[in-house]
Amino acid sequence: MQRRILGRTGPAVSALGLGAMGMSGAYGAADRTESIATVHAALESGVTLIDTGDFYAMGHNELLLAEALRGRDRDSYQLSVKFGMLRGPGPEFGGHDSRPEAVKNFLAYSLTRLGTDHIDIYRPARLDPAVPIEETVGAIKEMVDAGYVRHIGLSEVDAATIRRAHAVHPIADLQIEYSLISRAVEAEVLPTLRELGVGLTAYGVLGRGLISGHWPAGHRAGPGDTRGFSPRFSGENVEHNLALVDALRRVAEAKGCTVAQLAIAWVAARGEDILPLVGARTRERLAEALPAMDLNLTADDLAEIEKAVPPNAARGDRYPSAFMSSLGVGN
Repeated sequence: MQRRILGRTGPAVSALGLGAMGMSGAYGAADRTESIATVHAALESGVTLIDTGDFYAMGHNELLLAEALRGRDRDSYQLSVKFGMLRGPGPEFGGHDSRPEAVKNFLAYSLTRLGTDHIDIYRPARLDPAVPIEETVGAIKEMVDAGYVRHIGLSEVDAATIRRAHAVHPIADLQIEYSLISRAVEAEVLPTLRELGVGLTAYGVLGRGLISGHWPAGHRAGPGDTRGFSPRFSGENVEHNLALVDALRRVAEAKGCTVAQLAIAWVAARGEDILPLVGARTRERLAEALPAMDLNLTADDLAEIEKAVPPNAARGDRYPSAFMSSLGVGN
């Protein structure tokens, strides 16, 4: 497994990371035994960065990872944890809380659930409009100084917020959606990251499965699958978007790889400062994703990919309308 450094000040991590959210029911029921086996397979393949959030099934994901990581050398992997998103006992979200006292409270819970004495990268899941980012980052900096956190990250914020946060403490990386069908970061955010020496951890590289090559036409999200509320998976939008996947499949077949591998490789090829996260829930999907990091895309390949899926070609917002206002950039 190749290695990449997250920004100028961040840790050296595997060039491909594992996103664990789907192991806690975000895309419908997940198999606990298979999820743990997938984490083990990722580690054995050289993946070191594992991403989670304390609100993924309200701690379930952290407890699952604690079980999967038990007995492993703590220096052999890195944990990236998001915090601050408020939930109720049902499916509803209750906003964000990134006050300094909340930062420390959330961190204490995560350390306990994960069974660790430190978090490698700790980040607010979204910008709290009621709390200046300087106060939030300042509180995490205190936890860095105390040894509970190694690096500070951000998630889904705009260029101006990145600059303000970085002025308080060096930011290792920004976690944000980036894929062939989500390219808004390229306009302003990505140039700002590169100016400041901040890495980009890209989630949603397969568009939550939409551009994986595994979402069949006519398929509908099942119970508990949040994609049932996604504009990109609804009605005429999904038909249009799957036509883009068909065009991408032709490029993949000519390259001798799968659609998913091509989509992951495209993100990885955008720069050494970009690290793709794959949300594999099974060993089968992980095994498909891993070879993408060895896929060499030529200038001709990239041109064919751009022709198949031009910028802004996808239809539908990447989140339901109620969530779009909390994002630093759009689609």
